[in-house]
Amino acid sequence: MRRPPRPAPLPVRDGIGPARVRLHGGPVAEELSARFGSAATARVRAGEVVTAAGAVVDETTVLPAGACVYLYRDLPDEVVVPFDILVLYRDDDLVVVDKPHFLATMPRGRHVAQTALVRLRRDLDLPELSPAHRLDRLTAGVLLFTARRELRGAYQTMFARGEVRKVYLAHSSAEAVIEPPLVLRSRIVKRRGHLQAVEEPGEPNAETLVEALGDGYYRLTPRTGRTHQLRVHLASLGLPIDGDPLYPRVVDVPPDDFSTPLRLLAQVLAFDDPLTGERRRFVSTRTV
Repeated sequence: MRRPPRPAPLPVRDGIGPARVRLHGGPVAEELSARFGSAATARVRAGEVVTAAGAVVDETTVLPAGACVYLYRDLPDEVVVPFDILVLYRDDDLVVVDKPHFLATMPRGRHVAQTALVRLRRDLDLPELSPAHRLDRLTAGVLLFTARRELRGAYQTMFARGEVRKVYLAHSSAEAVIEPPLVLRSRIVKRRGHLQAVEEPGEPNAETLVEALGDGYYRLTPRTGRTHQLRVHLASLGLPIDGDPLYPRVVDVPPDDFSTPLRLLAQVLAFDDPLTGERRRFVSTRTV
């Protein structure tokens, strides 16, 4: 049985958890100053850096290589995403929302406060809220969160094992003829530092059922969950999804331009609850 994740030694503050920094070893204050500048030094002096055991780090603290410390990060300047998160369902265990386009699921890179996770933690006063899976920042639709830390593993495992039925809707204005239904299988690889995922020769690791609904609409049922899988598979058919800034070509879009959303919607999420056995099904209220 997998051990539940150990909580961070600093609490969630204003919806954002502390950052964990793995050390090279030696005087901690000197290392943090060299790596992160004067702001890290100020945090040490303010007593806002702690070890994994919760001990406060000061200017004399020495730790070995591989040890970790925790501190609150400086938030980047972010463009506010001007769309609401709709709550579809909420109980003591789960929160299911209808995520808008342009909002990342959880903090990463330049997106921190303007993410579904942080906004929901603040709005719902649920500091232990955690996503059970992810949607791309540009994809809208049904997104499942667990409300308490001890529940996270069971629901994340359900997604990892492919025990969740996910149905997407997409629209493409391109003209192409496909024989519905069509099952696409390919090997998709997303490399660090590259914006696009690519299809490569080799054992398939991605599978999508594509069904044409007419008037440029397609129902997509992924049987795996590779990064950008649906966008790559439709583009490979000559049917790039309308509004896609990555496939088939990368288009530079200013961060404050919300005029052209990706026409991809996570419409349905259905599963047998891993704790109760109850059949659950959630449907987006949005259109694509």
